[in-house]
Amino acid sequence: MAHYQVILAYDGTHFAGYQRQARARTVQGVVEEALHGLGWKERSVLSAGRTDTGVHAAGQVIAFELDWAHSQEALLRAINAHLPEDVAAREIHPVPGNFHPRYSALSRRYHYRLFCQAVRDPLRERYAWRVWPPVDVDRLEAAAQFWIGSHDFAAFGTPPRPGGSTLRTIFEAGWLSSTDELVFQIRGNAFLYHMVRRLVFTQVQVGQARLSLADLRAGLDHQVQLLPGLAPACGLVLMEVLYPPFEAQDNSNFIAEGSFNNTLAVSGEDDRGQDLRP
Repeated sequence: MAHYQVILAYDGTHFAGYQRQARARTVQGVVEEALHGLGWKERSVLSAGRTDTGVHAAGQVIAFELDWAHSQEALLRAINAHLPEDVAAREIHPVPGNFHPRYSALSRRYHYRLFCQAVRDPLRERYAWRVWPPVDVDRLEAAAQFWIGSHDFAAFGTPPRPGGSTLRTIFEAGWLSSTDELVFQIRGNAFLYHMVRRLVFTQVQVGQARLSLADLRAGLDHQVQLLPGLAPACGLVLMEVLYPPFEAQDNSNFIAEGSFNNTLAVSGEDDRGQDLRP
């Protein structure tokens, strides 16, 4: 019996999130159905986190055990042959038996895409938030710098469990711009429920001069409640989860339940224990 990690990409538009549900189409549900077709017999695949309804992924990580007599490449092809068109297995790697995709992770990276346009654009709005009036990019970038470091993000999300810590560490945050499109990039050790979408929403309020940088700072430093709202799920992508090299990991205390690869290298939102419904 071998242990495998698989990197998944999916379009979240027609999924009720990642986590399996009894009466809804989910990413976990279709992946497990595909694996059952290959002789997989475990109760549940393990994942790096759970993305919400409508959230996409380029680097979701899952892990499972499977008795497979052929090559890894053949297994990757077989999985993809059993998956629907809006999910793909991008990579497959062998992993140690005690590897845990969630608890082994060092950090997660998310991207959020938006564009500024007065009239709706059906070709883009499935994967980005259309914002109008336009935002000031310099103000967006100034706001993004506030997030870097260790902070109490209580004003920007809720913990996975009632009474849980709202302290999180952000390693990188910033905006990339091209014509009318902007991408918010953020990497942190973990995220609160809806945290990334809340951060994007408040930054857009700053970029549109509806919220001052001083008010944003107060919200972060003193957990002051700000304007209510969330950026739509469609713009959010879990890009990657980052792990230490396998040989440096000590997972002896992990509950057996993927990885991006076996080196330091993948938003969505909330795993109810560590992260992933930002």
